[in-house]
Amino acid sequence: MDNFFDALKMLGEENSVETELLIEKVKSAMLKAAKRAYPHSEDRIRVEIDPSQKKFAMYIVQEIIEDEPIDENEINIATAKLIDPNAYIGGTILKEIDISSLGRMAALSAKQSIKGDLREINREQVLEKFQQKEHDCITGKVSQIEQGRGTVTIVYEGSELYLFRNEQIPGEVLTEGKDVKVYITGILNKTKKPIVKISRTAKELVKRLFETEVPEIYDGTVEIKSISREAGSRTKMAVWSNDADVDAIGACIGPKRSRITAVVNELNGEKIDIIPWSENPGEFIARALAPAEVIKAVITSLEEKTCTVVVPNNQLSLAIGNKGQNAKLAAKLTGFKIDIKPQTNPLTGEPAEELAEDYPDALLAKADEAVEEAAEAAEEVEAAAETEAVEAVVEEAVEAVEETVEAAEETEAVEE
Repeated sequence: MDNFFDALKMLGEENSVETELLIEKVKSAMLKAAKRAYPHSEDRIRVEIDPSQKKFAMYIVQEIIEDEPIDENEINIATAKLIDPNAYIGGTILKEIDISSLGRMAALSAKQSIKGDLREINREQVLEKFQQKEHDCITGKVSQIEQGRGTVTIVYEGSELYLFRNEQIPGEVLTEGKDVKVYITGILNKTKKPIVKISRTAKELVKRLFETEVPEIYDGTVEIKSISREAGSRTKMAVWSNDADVDAIGACIGPKRSRITAVVNELNGEKIDIIPWSENPGEFIARALAPAEVIKAVITSLEEKTCTVVVPNNQLSLAIGNKGQNAKLAAKLTGFKIDIKPQTNPLTGEPAEELAEDYPDALLAKADEAVEEAAEAAEEVEAAAETEAVEAVVEEAVEAVEETVEAAEETEAVEE
């Protein structure tokens, strides 16, 4: 019996379940098994489990009668007194059930029931622990690194989470015992066995890290408008201040670069470009291509979100970036497809056609169109106002004529 309680304790520890709750589940499972073995005693079966006394027993509550018992639910008074001298007719006595007599099927049934209960407990525990942390950042400890596949096991408050290779920052080496921050991208299979998905590559991780390090972002004074990321290499983040007295970029960098350095260190040295957001697409795109200098940005289509950018010839490579990284991150940050051109054609020396003053700019065209529409609307209002004024004058004149005619008619009647 000692083995049973040792196994019970181990089972509780492995599943992070309190012993008392586990005992209740075992009781319930054994009760079901006993009821199958003693179908006529369904309401009379009792299960007792006491870890402190290492006691595990099952009983049938027998009624003490004067006659011969008809089944296991009854016991003759004479037999009852041999067990308990204080027994009396009409009373009850507990008959212990030999657990081994329940049979193999009953034992399997109890085992399956306990497993099912544990699964449900684990499901509830996982949801309770992680439901409020979905789409948030947590700090766990690396407990194991699987050789070959590279999956990293991270322990958070007793729960094991798995950081797969494709969710790890390229080039980063995690070691056992190290604290690491991960972003919970979602919880799958919530109704059965929940799976908590975590990531170190999600762009939202960068956002959460800045929220932690920068009080102005946390309280809403500074807002992260957009973010794009190539994990392990570079992140671009567009910020905006809702307070004219607060510098959004300065707040993110922090005194002596302390805030941005903390984020960079957490991301294994990943470069971070912080860019001032603008509601003007052309201006925003030009800023997004930093550190490259932009001479002109022309919006070619607002509907299709396309833009052509002209940069100095010696900064073309910088604007595009290694393997096109800078351009790709700028495109993701702004939501525009960006075509980057040099200031002059390297073969002919002719300046880029986009630099011409009359080159069509969809944004300017849209603005001109809006101005024209506003002017037309103003003219319509003015015309309507003039028409209304004329009608009022005419109406007054008509009223005056009518009054004169009425007066003449009254005078003529008096004379007659």
